[in-house]
Amino acid sequence: MEQKEKLYDVIIIGGGPAGLSAAIYTARARYRVLVVEKAGVGGQITITSEVVNYPGVESASGSELTRAMKKQAENFGAEFLMAEVLDVELEGDVKTLHTTAGDYQALGVVIATGANPRKLGFKGEKEFQGRGVAYCATCDGEFFTGMEVFVIGGGFAAVEEGLFLTKYASRVTLIVREEDFTCAKAVSDPVWKEPKIRVEFNTEIVEAGGKSVVSHARFRNNQTGQEWTYDAGENGGLGIFVFAGYVPNTGWLQGKVKCTPQGYLETDADQKTSIDGVYGAGDVCVKNLRQVVTAVSDGAVAATSLEKYVSALHERKNIPDLWPMARAVMEKKRGEREEEGSREDREHLRKQKANDRDAAEERTGNGFLSPEIRSQLAGIFPKFSGRVTIRARLDDSPLAGEISGFLGELEDLTDRVRCIRENLLPEEAKVRRTEGELLPAMILEREDGSGGNIVFHGVPGGHEFNSFIIALYNMAGPGQAMENSVREKIKGIHKKLNVKVMVSLSCTMCPEVVMAVQRIAAENDHVTGQMVDLMHYPELKEKYRIMSVPCMVVNDSQVYFGKKNLEEVAELLEQAQFL
Repeated sequence: MEQKEKLYDVIIIGGGPAGLSAAIYTARARYRVLVVEKAGVGGQITITSEVVNYPGVESASGSELTRAMKKQAENFGAEFLMAEVLDVELEGDVKTLHTTAGDYQALGVVIATGANPRKLGFKGEKEFQGRGVAYCATCDGEFFTGMEVFVIGGGFAAVEEGLFLTKYASRVTLIVREEDFTCAKAVSDPVWKEPKIRVEFNTEIVEAGGKSVVSHARFRNNQTGQEWTYDAGENGGLGIFVFAGYVPNTGWLQGKVKCTPQGYLETDADQKTSIDGVYGAGDVCVKNLRQVVTAVSDGAVAATSLEKYVSALHERKNIPDLWPMARAVMEKKRGEREEEGSREDREHLRKQKANDRDAAEERTGNGFLSPEIRSQLAGIFPKFSGRVTIRARLDDSPLAGEISGFLGELEDLTDRVRCIRENLLPEEAKVRRTEGELLPAMILEREDGSGGNIVFHGVPGGHEFNSFIIALYNMAGPGQAMENSVREKIKGIHKKLNVKVMVSLSCTMCPEVVMAVQRIAAENDHVTGQMVDLMHYPELKEKYRIMSVPCMVVNDSQVYFGKKNLEEVAELLEQAQFL
């Protein structure tokens, strides 16, 4: 029965626009569909503050657009799983996906894993990543308020992010390797109207340098060979944002599907890969234009092509219709939403502390948990094998009031989560801070009182809400599955390690690092994993000279920047204990 429950007509790997489009089309055709996404639905577009070129949508943020796509897919019966695909078996009629949430099977697969920002390799790029060199304007732009910023690239992303950075930077210089922009004129035209932007064509970055942060950068005109340097001064700083294309997320597919030497999936006009029943869509594929509209188109083409393949396979192999299982899931969710509506009406009768309610309303206007999130949680909490305690250590800060309000909404949803509030007197809080403790804090403990080594400093909203729920799941049990090789690395950590993951709630790359560190903490009591919302702890920005997130600080001494998966973090911590 369990095997049948994990058999789908179509599994889509990746929850960006391409994957969501494929989910909409296949689910609407009444196939059983599962979307597997490791770090939250939306993909790279969620870091885009404004999408203005999607047909029929005058203006919307990337997250708004993909949220609507996800809801549409769910309404047609698509299911969503937050997990990382570790390995795949794609040969044969039934494909098997090995994920951190267990094994799943499908008759057809759509690979829509997207791409990550490309690094250029200039001198100082690696050394100063997170300390002046960045790759996400939405995630890190605020760190460069009042500074001079250089944007490397001449395509759509570079222009768009350059315009966005004018909100923070004193001046933005676009460094364009070619003699003109490589994006459409309509995209680049606003650059010439922005007084805070200048452009240097036929120019490349040579070096970024400084002491603890980037304070100077050297550039070269590739036509004349002439070099010039910008120097912010000994105590100054500057930003270098690199938008020079992307690297496809196909490393895990090596040897499984035919790719170009650059790693892009090779697909035909129907988005079919070299393997029967396996299709590609979006930025992971070879293509001339990488935009939301083309990603959505790829997803639709892949889906309709796959529909024919799956239909023929059902008939040829006499496979029973899987749609009734999808319909049952859809009807269950519809019932949960209706129940949620009734529950929300009753919520007005529940008592809440005035300061908690005020704090919540001040932050969001309608509380922390939307009806959609409440509905999703209603299906997640019953999967907990045990209970988990959140021990909130609260001072007299506004953030403490927000945390208490957030917990008030959470504890009303389930008996699987118990919330204990420890209200510290001002003097006690002062002493704890002097001793190096970050306040306020949410500390996760198991039902038997063990644990206490997974901590959140800040309300886990935005992209960090998923990491918070996963942390609860890992503490309550059964927890996410993992490869034995990774588990052995984690067991090899014998030294006490305190790992702070500095995040911004707008950062799409942060949750994967947070979940990795906290998964390790759930497995090994020697490791303490803390999520820190830097917006509330500006002193840490200065202490560790942080100019980019995600940022990992191990034992207050070792600092690591950039996106990392579970295996990478486990390996890093295994080595860090000897430093």
